[in-house]
Amino acid sequence: MKQYHIHTIGCQMNVADSIRIGSALEQTGYTFTDEIGDADVVVVNTCSVRQRAEDSAAGKLGQLVSFKRQNHNLVVAMTGCMVPREEAGKAALYKRFPVIDLLFDTLDPQRLVELLPEHTEQPQVGASIKNKIGITAFVSVIYGCNYTCSYCIVPLRRGQEQSRPVEEIVEEIKGYVRRGVREVTLLGQTVDAYGHDLPTRPDLADLLQAVNDIEGLWRIRFLTSHPKMMSYKIIKAVADLPKVCEYFSLPIQHGDDQVLKAMKRPYTVAFYEKLADTIRKTVPNLSLSTDIIVGFPGETEQQFLDTYRLLERMKFNEVHVAAYSPRPGTVSAEQIEDNVPMEVKRERLQAVEQLQEKIAWEYSRALVGTTQEILVERMEKGRWHGRTRNNKPVFFDNPPLPEYEGFDWHGKLVDVVIEKAGAWSLVGHIVGTPTITTQAQVETEACEVESVAGKRLIPLTLAHN
Repeated sequence: MKQYHIHTIGCQMNVADSIRIGSALEQTGYTFTDEIGDADVVVVNTCSVRQRAEDSAAGKLGQLVSFKRQNHNLVVAMTGCMVPREEAGKAALYKRFPVIDLLFDTLDPQRLVELLPEHTEQPQVGASIKNKIGITAFVSVIYGCNYTCSYCIVPLRRGQEQSRPVEEIVEEIKGYVRRGVREVTLLGQTVDAYGHDLPTRPDLADLLQAVNDIEGLWRIRFLTSHPKMMSYKIIKAVADLPKVCEYFSLPIQHGDDQVLKAMKRPYTVAFYEKLADTIRKTVPNLSLSTDIIVGFPGETEQQFLDTYRLLERMKFNEVHVAAYSPRPGTVSAEQIEDNVPMEVKRERLQAVEQLQEKIAWEYSRALVGTTQEILVERMEKGRWHGRTRNNKPVFFDNPPLPEYEGFDWHGKLVDVVIEKAGAWSLVGHIVGTPTITTQAQVETEACEVESVAGKRLIPLTLAHN
């Protein structure tokens, strides 16, 4: 049986695209392999948001040269944001990386399938993808972006916004749930723009309602949102729908109006702060994250301090900060001199990281002693790992009781009492009744065990697989 390998670089949308590409390959009879040397097809799914991501893709393609020398029938394909939309750009990429057999759009995995020889093996649809997904899954709901931020290459590579029909998304998620997924993250470059291009014009709130109604799904997240597209209807949906987690990813990018204008971000700092205040007042227990770019061309020390003070005021739960990296073809790269020295960019980036670490510590310490609902995703470094509804990583050990010896918490919804706090994660002990997830119908039995907290008796639901 033929095998494929996918190397994914970049954001969660690329992860979701890789799953779709893998599914298309499996429908032709391929199975996934972790070993590149065993693969008949290798797909490199690229990112070009920053130079480091492009360098990573180039390095992987360089490694594939030796594999291709050993296996002349190896098919090497490239997709993602590094693939230009125009033919001249594609020709230049083929010339730069002769190891590539095919460039294709992530929206058209069938183009890759058409290149491959016919196979007689019986397809094993979803067999290996199931193992790759785990308990959580990413689902792209809208592709492309209609905004033209001066620093961003995404519209040049992903094109204009294209929303997927609600019914198609719901059916995809139902398929994931049947294979054990209990949390989905709805993805889009501008996810809150969802639906405006569809005939019936549903919005993200309508989609959240439809996904919330899927039986067997426990949690819903979405990202990334644009401040100008965020509506009160979406905010209320997050507050009212029980499966939608209290988490917003809402990039502001900078704390100075003049820089925002140069970035072609169509809002002011005052607009953003008012929107964030509305979200926080409407959604209890909210976690709000943002993105920041430091060192944008022309950024003065005062303009950077405006950003720093904004972060002090807003106290975001998470801040994803990056130093400006010019992307060829964008307005800022072509028309604005990159005149902030790299050492200054690094200093400003470090200052933001240090500030956010202090703020994160404040949030974490406030959670010590509280009980948090955790969806257990995996074992990591000898401890079970999951996240709170508002996206805080939590670790816990198996309780030191005979009833728990060797117990598998993967895919279970449990209550954890927080004992220790770090800036970026929490540690606690398990308490209460775990909710069980299995693919087949679960037979349960109740038993009485001692709780680690308080030595009180609690019911524990056990699964028979």
